[in-house]
Amino acid sequence: MKKFILSFIFCFAIDAKAFVVLVDPGHGGKELGAVSYIVKKINGKKETIKIYEKDLALKLGKLIKEKLSEHFTVYLTRSFDSTVGLQERADLADTVKADLFISIHFNSSKNRKSHGFETFYLDNHDDQAVQKVERIENKSLDGADKIINQILIDLAVKKTAKQSRTVATSIHQEIKKAVEKRFRIKDRGVKPSLFYVLALSKRPGILLEAGFMSNPSEVFQIKSDNYLEVYAEAVVKGVKQYYDSQPKRLPLF
Repeated sequence: MKKFILSFIFCFAIDAKAFVVLVDPGHGGKELGAVSYIVKKINGKKETIKIYEKDLALKLGKLIKEKLSEHFTVYLTRSFDSTVGLQERADLADTVKADLFISIHFNSSKNRKSHGFETFYLDNHDDQAVQKVERIENKSLDGADKIINQILIDLAVKKTAKQSRTVATSIHQEIKKAVEKRFRIKDRGVKPSLFYVLALSKRPGILLEAGFMSNPSEVFQIKSDNYLEVYAEAVVKGVKQYYDSQPKRLPLF
């Protein structure tokens, strides 16, 4: 009986590591993403420092990978400041046979008062506010690429929307518990969207917007090591919760 129990536990441990997560730090290289300007006093002089979304996304992505790797098999679409196209990111999801795709971003708005965190999952919609965000994240696709990829979107939505919504809800709830009150950051909710990087990955996936770089006060919060650490831990808890809720393969004896 003892041997049976140990074998059962061992098989489920293997099953957990067989679950593959692809973490996708947004932008990179020549794709800067959102840009924020912070004025600091250095040696008594005021200096303007640029903060790039691509750098924050990579820092947060690496933290999430490090923490998730304790439980699952995890890859990054980029591990340094390099330009990686949307199709390349999606192709990598196929290469590593990812079970879950998590794209990391930070938000920006012409309204400097806009603030908060939000989580997107792949689905059809008519929300004009969400479309503004899409135009930023999808801007590297145009012309024929958009026409061809549009044909694939409906298929991707039908295949992944339900699971993507489930994982988005699980992760968002953990982020909300971890950062909303502690950092006084607004919960903007879980929303459907048509990001090409999610559609092309053809698997359950979400896109995280971890805060507004365009908000002068919020950018100080979201770039801090403390915030990024707490946010990453919350993402890991959400992924674990999602994984635990999914049907598992029965071990063979």
